[in-house]
Amino acid sequence: MQEKEIIEKLTAVIKTYVEDKGVLEGITPETHLVNDLNINSAHLVDIILDTEEAFDIEIDDESAEQMLTVKAAVDIVSSKLSA
Repeated sequence: MQEKEIIEKLTAVIKTYVEDKGVLEGITPETHLVNDLNINSAHLVDIILDTEEAFDIEIDDESAEQMLTVKAAVDIVSSKLSA
């Protein structure tokens, strides 16, 4: 799966938990899920669970703790898919 496809699927997952949909317009690899998109920690867990389901992967606790930016999430999903 190419990075563009991963970003599109991840954005769809993240979109569900963002209250201000306008912030999604300017989403970049550096976008911080908590600081920039105002996603709370409970929803961050939901995003991780939904990401596991969307990509049919398992994200370990260490990786989950690092999943704070769009780029980090893409990198984690990419590495899990290629494993």
